[in-house]
Formats: sequence, structure tokens, C-alpha cells
Amino acid sequence: QVQLVESGGGLVQTGGSLRLSCAASGRAFSSLSMGWFRQAPGKERDFVAAISWSGGSKKYADSVKGRFTISRDNAKNTVYLEMNSLTPEDTAVYYCAGSRVAYGGSFSSRAQEYDYYGAWGQGTLVTVSS
Repeated sequence: QVQLVESGGGLVQTGGSLRLSCAASGRAFSSLSMGWFRQAPGKERDFVAAISWSGGSKKYADSVKGRFTISRDNAKNTVYLEMNSLTPEDTAVYYCAGSRVAYGGSFSSRAQEYDYYGAWGQGTLVTVSS
């Protein structure tokens, strides 16, 4: 079982940028697809972005396309979420997640689904002030 720890959250003004990191340990990180989800107060946990085990495929929620970039460094067992042009609507706890299945496993059709992932971090809070 992979363990995930997010970092990099904080308070930023509208239009600012943050980079979130998710460090993984345990089960082979490089074989897992990775995702970022977010949960705003009183709302459900929503998909933000995902990257395949090889880094060759990426998916984004429509709300973050063109502003957020997901990447991974398998040598460092870390996945990143670069967030630019932030707005108050991006305020949420951001969670990193690792897929249940190694080496692909329907990434293209399912990587935006909560149940695609079997490991979750504790979350990091991002607050965007107006």
C-alpha cells in the first residue's frame, strides 16, 4: 500500500500561483497512475487532474484546463500540481491519490473517478483570497 503526503498549500491572492507536491512511499509509485482531487467546504470531492504511470497521459477538469499542470518525477516518488491564475473558486483542500491498479488500468476512461484510486493523502489546504 502506498502512503501519500501532500504539501505546498497555503494562502495566496487571486491571480497568484502555488505548486503542490505529493510524496509517495511504500508500494512502487512509478507503477501507479496519480490524481489530484479537491474538496471545498460543504461540497463533494471533485476531480482536478490525473497523470498516468508513465507520465505520458494527463487529464484535467474543465475548470482548471489551461491553468493547472500535473507532472511527476518517478525518481523522486513525487507528483506535482502547478496552479496558476488562482481564483477564490479554487479554495479547497487538495488531495493526492494513487490508483488501485498498476500500469494503466483504464486510465483514459476512469482516471477522473473517485473509485479509480485506492490510496489517499491527508490533504493540503489552498486558500485564495479576493
